[in-house]
Amino acid sequence: MKLLHIDSSILGAHSTSRLLSAEVVTAWRAAHPDTTVEYLDLAVDTPSHFSADALGIKTGLQEQPTEAQQRENAVSEKLVSQFLASDVVVIGTPFYNFSIPTQLKAWIDRLGQVGRTFKYTEKGPVGLAGGKTIIVALSRGGIYSTSEGGQAMEHQESYLKAVFGFFGITDVRVVRAEGVAMGDEARNNALATARADILVATAEAANQRDAAIAA
Repeated sequence: MKLLHIDSSILGAHSTSRLLSAEVVTAWRAAHPDTTVEYLDLAVDTPSHFSADALGIKTGLQEQPTEAQQRENAVSEKLVSQFLASDVVVIGTPFYNFSIPTQLKAWIDRLGQVGRTFKYTEKGPVGLAGGKTIIVALSRGGIYSTSEGGQAMEHQESYLKAVFGFFGITDVRVVRAEGVAMGDEARNNALATARADILVATAEAANQRDAAIAA
């Protein structure tokens, strides 16, 4: 089994999402010792933001791609191939300005490829990357999940569920630490809740929810 571990916080050792994603991976390997892990730190190894050069080679509007297009396409192909080869993907993400870091968005933009992670049909889009398990380790300074106003401002968890669902992935598990900037007691409570979520998220084998849906 292959696990891809991704971090995206810019805070390094001070990051709560990095702490939680590492604990997810440790717990997963303890529960599933046949797992091999590959690590990608998007705050260090950041793909450039999606551009005309990154898209150009996919459009088929020109006979020969430019050097810039070839270079950008190589980045996209490396990232999407790494993603598709993984059985489990663990993503650590903080909450920046009501959404995910731009580094993580840049990675997702490279994954969204027609014919690789989704396709269009006469009935609409169909995801092509099903059969994976995604575990998202979220950190938030405030609390957004418990009120309508907070949920309306939250474009982190909701976005990730939507985009991976679009790719055909139905097994998305969430580890959430909210209120980590609201004082020591709130942070400790948030971490305790997240660690309980980690035990649940890592105990179940990969892709079992997809298997249940198929059955």
